Amino acid sequence: MAQDQARNENTYETYTVAIVCAIEFEMSAVRYMLDEEHPRLPNRPGDPNRYILGQLSGHNTVVAWLPWSQGKSAAAMVAANLDRTFPSIERRFLTGIGGGVPQSHDVRLGDVVVSMPEGRHGGLVQYDLGKDIDGGFRLKGFLAAPSTELRSAVCEMKSDHRVNDSKIKQFITAMLQKGSGFGDYRRPPSESDVLFKADYSHVLNKRTCEQCDPKQTIRRPHHRDSPKIHYGLIASGDKVMRSAAKRDEEVRNLGEDVLCFEMEAAGLATEFSCLVVRGISDYADSHKNDAWQHYAAAAAAACTKEILTYLDPATPPPAATPVSLDSSENGARISASFSGYGIQNVGSGNFSVGRGVHIGQR
Repeated sequence: MAQDQARNENTYETYTVAIVCAIEFEMSAVRYMLDEEHPRLPNRPGDPNRYILGQLSGHNTVVAWLPWSQGKSAAAMVAANLDRTFPSIERRFLTGIGGGVPQSHDVRLGDVVVSMPEGRHGGLVQYDLGKDIDGGFRLKGFLAAPSTELRSAVCEMKSDHRVNDSKIKQFITAMLQKGSGFGDYRRPPSESDVLFKADYSHVLNKRTCEQCDPKQTIRRPHHRDSPKIHYGLIASGDKVMRSAAKRDEEVRNLGEDVLCFEMEAAGLATEFSCLVVRGISDYADSHKNDAWQHYAAAAAAACTKEILTYLDPATPPPAATPVSLDSSENGARISASFSGYGIQNVGSGNFSVGRGVHIGQR
C-alpha cells in the first residue's frame, strides 16, 4: 500500500466513485479490496471526514466512514462533506452489513442484498418515517432510486450470474492473502447459520445461542457454499432491528417484499442517489450476534467491486491551471489558483463560482 508521505498525483477532482461505510470493519473490507491505494490528500477546511483513496476495478475511488456513530444523520453529514470535497463524484455506494429477512427468497447469512426498485419504492424505504393515523401507520416521503446507469449495470451482472458464479469468493480470497490480520473475515461454518422461529426469543443475558432450544429452529435446505446476491427492497431506519416479531410486523406494514433492514441508507438517499449493498450478518432478531459480521462486510465489499467492473471509468474534468491577476489598486501581482468548474467573470473584478470551486491565493 502507498504511504501517506508519498505524493498523490491525483486531485480532488479526479475521484469519481464514493463508497460510504458505517463501521471500521466495513471500511477495512472495502479498503483491502482496492487494487491500488493512493496517498492521502490534505483535508479541505471545514471537512472533518477522513478518506481512503485508491483505485477499484479501474475507478478512482473515495472510501469514507462514519466517526464511531451510526444512523442516518451521521451518514448524511459524512456524505455532504464528501460531496463538497470531491466535486466529481458520479457514483455513490453505501456498503456494509444488514439484517436479513429470511422469509424473502431464502436469504441466508453471508448473502448480499443490492437495493433495486420494488413496488412503489426505488430500492429503499424509510420504514420509520410517517405518521400515526387511525388504523395504523402511514409512510411519508420517497428515497432516491439508484441512477439508471447503476441499475443497468446491476441488471447485466444479474444476467451474467445465471450462467457464471459471482466474483465474491474470488475477491474475498485475494483480500485474505494480503496479510495475517484478516482471520475474522473468513467464512464461518455453515452450521452456525441457525434460524429460530419468529416467536422464540433469545435466552436472556446469553452472548451466544448455545443455551437456546434447538427444537425452536426452522429446518431449511443445506446452506449454500457461495454467497447469493439478492436484488430488491431494503428498509432503513434509525434503530437496530433485534426482534423477529417487530421485523415481520414492519414487513407486513410496508406491504412489500423487503429483503433486509439497516440504519444508514436513508441518510444518503434523501439527498443523493446511491446504490446500497448489504451483506447479511444476522436475521434482525433477538438471536443477533457478531459471528458473521466481518464475512458479511467482505461479501458486500466484493459485490461492490464486481458491480464496478460493469461500469466504464468516468472521465473527470480537466485539471485547473493557475491564473495570475493584477490588482488595479496597488499594482501588486497576485498568483491565484482556481480549481473546479462554474467560474464566471461577472464584471468589476468579481467572480461568481460554482459548486466545488477552490480558490487559493498567496
